[in-house]
Amino acid sequence: MPQIEIRPAISSDIPLLMKIEPDCSTTHVWQMDYNSEPGQIGVSFREIRLPRPVRLEYPRSLSSMPDTWLQKDLFLVAAMGDQLVGFVTLVVDRETHTAKIADLVVAEKLRRQGIGTALVFACHEWSSKQKLHRMMLEMQAKNHAGISLARKLGYDFCGFNDHYFANHDIAVFFTYILK
Repeated sequence: MPQIEIRPAISSDIPLLMKIEPDCSTTHVWQMDYNSEPGQIGVSFREIRLPRPVRLEYPRSLSSMPDTWLQKDLFLVAAMGDQLVGFVTLVVDRETHTAKIADLVVAEKLRRQGIGTALVFACHEWSSKQKLHRMMLEMQAKNHAGISLARKLGYDFCGFNDHYFANHDIAVFFTYILK
């Protein structure tokens, strides 16, 4: 496999990044169970296998993404040779010393080959240099691959928000304490 280069994005990258398909296919989702009784609220998520694969649409509008990318605190791309194969955007909350990965996209044919991991680790490195204490990932509860990546990288589940995305999907949040 060719070497993956992670570098800051430049404005001329945007048209090429717009060609990367952010949607994915999944055979598993996290299903939320909610129980509310006097004095107690219980929420749990469990992984379930779907009867057939479904296409999971990216939760943000692709057409509006270029308008916001350059406003992020960090915008990195992954390149293999002269081809852009992924990107990540990061937003920093200085008050809580937390960096939140808002977008993490890898070209569909190259997923599960370490590109997403390399992008996340580059965010860890940058965030540590910024003296931030925590990384956070957000994703749809249906994004089994994203949840699997977060858990593989040592991120812990830290919450959810129902109807979080424009398409009304549940967002799940994972956090990682930087050393």
